[in-house]
This record gives sequence, C-alpha cells and structure tokens, in this order.
Amino acid sequence: MKKGLTGTDLKWIAIITMLIDHIGALIVERAIIKFSVTKPGLCEQLSILDTVLRGIGRIAFPIFCFLLIQGFIYTKNRIKYALRLLAFAFISEIPFDFAFSGRAFYTGYQNVFFTLFIGLVTIIFIDRIWEQQRFSKILRISLCIVCAGIGFFGARFLGVDYGGRGIIAILALYLFRRNLFEQALAGVIAFAWEFPAPFAFIPVFAYNGKRGKGNKYFFYVFYPLHLSVLYITAVLLGLV
Repeated sequence: MKKGLTGTDLKWIAIITMLIDHIGALIVERAIIKFSVTKPGLCEQLSILDTVLRGIGRIAFPIFCFLLIQGFIYTKNRIKYALRLLAFAFISEIPFDFAFSGRAFYTGYQNVFFTLFIGLVTIIFIDRIWEQQRFSKILRISLCIVCAGIGFFGARFLGVDYGGRGIIAILALYLFRRNLFEQALAGVIAFAWEFPAPFAFIPVFAYNGKRGKGNKYFFYVFYPLHLSVLYITAVLLGLV
C-alpha cells in the first residue's frame, strides 16, 4: 500500500477539526456571552478554550478546498458534482441559519457548501475556457480573469462562508493542481491571512493520491446534521 494520507483520511481530519471549530463557535462562545457578567472567571477560562478550539478549526476549510480540487479532477461528471454541492447547500442552510443566527432564515451569511459550489463552478468555466484553443491566449486569459472576478464578487455579494477569499484560495489550489508541492505552497500563501490555517497543508502534502475507503455522502449528511445537533444542545443548555 502506498504510504501517506488518502482522500478519506484528509476528509476525516477536516470533519473532526470542523466539528471542534463549531463546538467553540456554537457552544463555548454562547456560554461566554451568557456568563460574562455572573461568572467572569469562568469566562476567562472559556475564552482560552474557545481560542484553542477555533484555532484547530482553521484547519478544516483549506482541506475541503483541496478535496474539492481533487473531486474536480477525478469526478466523471463535474456538472453532477456541482449540483450535488448546490443541493446540500440548500439542505444545510436552515440548520446553518439556526445554528449561527438562531432563526430559520438569515440572508446575510450562507453556509460553506455555497462557497464550495461557487468555487467549483468558477473553475469549471475557467477550465473550459482554457481548453478553447481556437481563442487566442490573451483572450483566454482575459475571460478566465473575468470568470474569477465573477466568482469572487459573487461570493462576497451572497455573503458565503469565507467570502471572496475562499474563492481565491480555491483558484490558487486549482492553478497549481499538477504539482502537490507547488499546490501546498500556493495554499499556504492563499490562507496566510488566517493563522493557523496554513498548517492544513502539512497533511495535504502527505496526500498519496488515493481516494481511500469511505462513503462519499457522509460529509454531505454530517454537515447539516452536526449543526442541528449543536444547536439543539445549545438550546438544551439554555445558551440560546
């Protein structure tokens, strides 16, 4: 067996760190707000815990972006892949809104599936444009820049998780997809604004190119499910 981490291994790292991050955001931070007046000492300890949890959570999104590029490369049907992301973006939006805003619909902030969907659609269009050899290189570069701009500003306008910077990161990983070292380095630079996110590319660099065993739909289901569970937990603890 080839040494290193499989795609499934990376997905588990991303899922676990995302869960840790959301425990901090949805449970610990709410507890800090609730006890800020009555138990300031406890809140100081919780603030330290929250910093640790949210720091660990910075590892998740870069890995998901990397896995998105791998999906783009190896999927047999990119359109079907994009539609699956979009479907779960809508499925996840109500649990996401409840978890982060406490209401069923909040238009100011959208879940990460929308970010991944916009990033995927952007690179699909860029890839197709670049393949049009009948166009001049200057025209193809210009059209690719336009597509990248639409993806960037579209993400900002819709208020998706990580916004336009998330799209830039996906584009960086796409552009250097043919060399793992260069791709990891591009990822470190693309996420330099959010420490310790660049450390996500340590396990990414250990990727062995194998998909690994596992149900590909697990993450799709886990995302809205864990948000629902954490929100219900917050309600039961009286934090909402």
